[in-house]
Amino acid sequence: MKRRLLSTVGLAAALVAPALSTANPELMRLMDDPNNWAIWGGNYSGQRYSELDEINAGNVGDLQVAWTFSTGVLRGHEGGPLVVGDTLYIHTPFPNKVFAINQEDQSIIWRYEPVQNAEETIPVMCCDTVARGLAYADGKIFLQQADTTLVALDAKTGKEVWKVKNGDPKKGETNTNAPIVVKDKVLTGISGGEFGVRGFVVAYNIDDGSQAWKGYSVGSDEDTLIDPRRTTHMGKPVGRNSSVDTWEGEQWEIGGGTTWGWYTYDPDTNLVYYGSGNPGTWNPVVRPGDNRWSMTVWARDLDTGKAKWVYQMTPHDEWDFDGVNEMILADLEIDGKTRKTLVHFDRNGFGYTLDRVTGELLVAEKYDPAVNWATHVDMETGRPEVVAQYSTHQNGEDTNTENVCPAALGSKDQQPAAFSPKTGLFYVPTNHVCMDYEPFEVEYVAGQPYVGATLSMFPAGQVTGDGTTNLGNFIAWDATKGEIVWSLPEPFSVWSGALATAGDVVFYGTLEGYLKAVNAETGEELYSFKTPSGIIGNVNTWTYNGKQYVGVLSGIGGWAGIGMAAGLTGDTEGLGAVGAYKSLDKYTQLGGVLTVFALPD
Repeated sequence: MKRRLLSTVGLAAALVAPALSTANPELMRLMDDPNNWAIWGGNYSGQRYSELDEINAGNVGDLQVAWTFSTGVLRGHEGGPLVVGDTLYIHTPFPNKVFAINQEDQSIIWRYEPVQNAEETIPVMCCDTVARGLAYADGKIFLQQADTTLVALDAKTGKEVWKVKNGDPKKGETNTNAPIVVKDKVLTGISGGEFGVRGFVVAYNIDDGSQAWKGYSVGSDEDTLIDPRRTTHMGKPVGRNSSVDTWEGEQWEIGGGTTWGWYTYDPDTNLVYYGSGNPGTWNPVVRPGDNRWSMTVWARDLDTGKAKWVYQMTPHDEWDFDGVNEMILADLEIDGKTRKTLVHFDRNGFGYTLDRVTGELLVAEKYDPAVNWATHVDMETGRPEVVAQYSTHQNGEDTNTENVCPAALGSKDQQPAAFSPKTGLFYVPTNHVCMDYEPFEVEYVAGQPYVGATLSMFPAGQVTGDGTTNLGNFIAWDATKGEIVWSLPEPFSVWSGALATAGDVVFYGTLEGYLKAVNAETGEELYSFKTPSGIIGNVNTWTYNGKQYVGVLSGIGGWAGIGMAAGLTGDTEGLGAVGAYKSLDKYTQLGGVLTVFALPD
């Protein structure tokens, strides 16, 4: 199977970015060496691809558990382990413990548990108390705590080097994202879109934690670091007050657009890429207009934070289709021309391929056939063509809109996809879920939920009428055409991050707790093992003493598992997810465990 693929971004980045080679030589060497896993996506491009091939399609069926480690925490374990040389670093959900583990004997070198105010922080954490991972650079481990404290730890001892707070839980501000280090800066965002929090990305200097720049998602040109003449949307300058003018009154001040997803970076352009989330509140009646720049792909200059281009996927969101999912960078051939692309699988159910230099929209197609809220994306304007039947405020009335696909948790949530340069395919963990959505009036009070909608969720098969009950699929996607190549149904949503390898194997985890390995070309299942709890973590791989290992955190939770994690039972609780996943407790239980696999000696 031949794909239209020419080159990829990331591992040799130091060769094309001289500034990086002097600013962060250690991190660049680590990312260039597939024996490590030194950043959430394997490299700056977020491809989640490994050149390791000791474990391959021919022998992956022989995998065995090499060792396990219990984290001692029961809530949802998203993200995955970092591996730097002989040391493995893992994190937990709140209280955000960090463990440094000696791979030789799996002993704990050090542990860090921050002191946080649980009563102040946990109640304002939407959709479980998850954390999505750590960052490493210059002998430091960077942890973004739930209470908005970013801390730098000495990687050898676990001692605090510095810490800084970038929010206030009393206002509903928390943190769940994994930070990323580029050059001399560490970048992080903010959570709290369901509490009227105004989103931003902030860069701190890695030496001392001082702030380098901060760019908001919504607000004035000064706050958003937008140049009205140079920042573009669909190839045209955005113009003055491009955000403020699309909100009614001062609604933008509590406008959401939070930034709790993943960050990627292209050294050729010196741009950081990420997405902004839902506009506050979920009741769209109270915020007429496009609500820019929520639901937006951002390309910002790493050194200054200035926005080069933006692309809004869901103007005037009516369904909570947060745009925070990862931006995967790969150079692809489209229509006979090599393009430096960004590929993004949005919550709204469309897979987007954009030129990452200019922001030009190249492909926008549904990656779940059940998607019905829009017919297509207009390639000239970039706007989705919304189906009036599935608008959640028809005629401005607070009515119950039924059978909207996808549900608010999207055709894919935060669980990152993978890309294989060998096949040219993207491997995407997806949800196959629809919903009923009823908005209601809600007033903003700092630190109190600012949702304004009641949801219930159910399998997409109830809407399509095909008799299926699966809540998820694992798919292979051709981003040059916008086509599904193959699709594997799963009983529940696939909420783990995928991993592709040079061994022609793709790994992912399931909510019941299975680690699965499939053939990268065909999707044929090659291996399956049930871990102690449901998997919402990311599968990573590395070597130690010349042997390849695969590791994943299990621990049911996250939005899909919030019923079990938080003890919720009502069908509309957990922002609508509890009813759809209420049978999960028949297949798994709570508990955080790292499971590490290898081939037998």
